[in-house]
Amino acid sequence: MTGASRARFAEVVRSEPVDVGLAALLIGAEVEPTLDVDEFLAVLDGLAASADPRDVAGLRQALSGYGGSEDDFEDLRSSLLTEVLRRRRGLPLLLSIVWVEVAARLSLSASYAMVPGRIVVVLGDVEDEHVVVDPFTGRVLDAVVEPVGPHELLLRLLTNIRALTARQPRSLDAARTRLWAVELSLLVPTHPLELRRERGELMVRLGAHIEGAAELETYAGLVDDVDEAVAADCRREARQARARLN
Repeated sequence: MTGASRARFAEVVRSEPVDVGLAALLIGAEVEPTLDVDEFLAVLDGLAASADPRDVAGLRQALSGYGGSEDDFEDLRSSLLTEVLRRRRGLPLLLSIVWVEVAARLSLSASYAMVPGRIVVVLGDVEDEHVVVDPFTGRVLDAVVEPVGPHELLLRLLTNIRALTARQPRSLDAARTRLWAVELSLLVPTHPLELRRERGELMVRLGAHIEGAAELETYAGLVDDVDEAVAADCRREARQARARLN
């Protein structure tokens, strides 16, 4: 992602209301620096324009070609909205973004919610009459749902990417992917503090010893009063990182 794209991502996630679709598209710039976001916004516009009638039935028909399989959980492309729009397949969370974005363009009420194991879409008023759709399977669910806000949703998206790299063979490429997922997560308000330590450790692993050590020490200072042992571990890691330069 270019500096401009990250600045735009930071602005989007701190705005109210959060433009989840745009934020998800900007994440794709991490693997595709020349990404034309407007091109993919136009794809979403086109999906809405193809809905006939322009109601829930039309929405379901327009998105009938989108879905996923268990294999998608091991493919980074399935967590990138740009690739989901290209391939018409992805993880439940990303497919839910497609549904909500297209629904919004049709002036249909749609929101994100959680059922055990995945993100789904609520069409209608979650407190009143509504339908729960699982975009991953295309099925309507009879389920009690827990609403999910935009910041939580974007953090889940980036956490999915971090979890994927943890399942992959240890490599510098996996570490780089995990690092940008951490750094974007840090731009989302109310992010977990522990991400600062993870960022520092990844920077050290990728050769940025001084910067990584400084991040580890910053984290240690933040948790000193909460967990002295963790703070001591981070300071030790920082000393070891600096020692590698001698």
